[in-house]
Amino acid sequence: MKQLANNIYYAGVNDRQKHLFENLWPLPFGVSYNAYLITGQQNILIDTVDSGFSEVFLEKIEKVLAGRSLDYLIVNHMEPDHSGSIRQIREKYPNIKIIGNKLTFGMLAGYYSVTGGLCEVKDGDTLDTGSHRLKFYTASMVHWPEVMFTYDETDNILFSADAFGTFGALNGGVIDKEMNTDRFWDEMIRYYSNIVGKYGNPVQKVFQKLAGVDIRMICSTHGPVWEEKIGKALEIYNRLSRYEGLDGVTIIYGSMYGHTEQMAETIASALSEEGVSDIVVHNVSKSHASYILRDILNYKGVIIGSPTYCNSIFPEIETLLGKIELREIKNRLFGCFGSFTWAGAAVKRLTAFGEKMSWETIGQPVEQKQNTCTEEQCRALGKAMAKRLQCRDA
Repeated sequence: MKQLANNIYYAGVNDRQKHLFENLWPLPFGVSYNAYLITGQQNILIDTVDSGFSEVFLEKIEKVLAGRSLDYLIVNHMEPDHSGSIRQIREKYPNIKIIGNKLTFGMLAGYYSVTGGLCEVKDGDTLDTGSHRLKFYTASMVHWPEVMFTYDETDNILFSADAFGTFGALNGGVIDKEMNTDRFWDEMIRYYSNIVGKYGNPVQKVFQKLAGVDIRMICSTHGPVWEEKIGKALEIYNRLSRYEGLDGVTIIYGSMYGHTEQMAETIASALSEEGVSDIVVHNVSKSHASYILRDILNYKGVIIGSPTYCNSIFPEIETLLGKIELREIKNRLFGCFGSFTWAGAAVKRLTAFGEKMSWETIGQPVEQKQNTCTEEQCRALGKAMAKRLQCRDA
């Protein structure tokens, strides 16, 4: 196994088989399940891995321990992709003590019928292993209620559960300095947007709790170990959890016969002509929602278009609106457009959606009947959004 620091080892595995994370989110680059082993006077495992990888996981641990036993298992997060091998660990090391908080233990009993050998910790409690001193921070709702972080005060390493994690398997290297991390940044934003996005306030509370803590390495349960680029990882999570979008625009549309699509193209062209360089255009019938949500969290401007469908809104747009509402995304600049043949309804629904989200409405909604020309109105909407982005801090 890869040694990360003084007697601290990476014990994770890669999953290149799963197509959908949580049976929802595409995994074009796979995903890693990260666990960590601390050796010394007492041997401590931090989290486990998905049950489908228990055998290879146990082999890794046994190779490092070389016949020694495990004294503690720290459970930072009970989601099954990280707790799935707890039963096998307990069977292999029956005397192991499991460290967690009160909420952890309720889930341990419910998922795995584990009720004995438990050591409860509270926020700020510490554990001295002889060679390492560990401190525990509760991180409730980042993104489950039982989540906690473990901080190694000896080597200044934060074991952060799912926080600061990314989609994407690890292709050989484990620490960021060992690899080209370019593809992980978009996958970090997509991971945050889809998995953590609803919980910006709890993430901010954790930032406040960790203010002043000297963190030299972050060991998440997904993706690379952050060391050289720890600042960028922290900045991304801090920005996204504050709902601070970059100065760009995400245009999302549904279209049956191309009319709404051409409206989207015209709006995008106007934005570009007005100097907006970060423009992403998504056709909901082709783009997976996980990528659309990523871009909505990443950029300040959101413009959504839909045809009227059965006197309502295009079904895939309606589904997307529900996903956005679920995540309670805040502080966006909003515009909308749509088309209809004999009775318009989509623009009314989109306008109501923007109001419900308390987003700032930009420009005038554009509604096109049949194939009547709305080019100037679409261009005006794009220009209004560009102007608002350029003076957003005014």
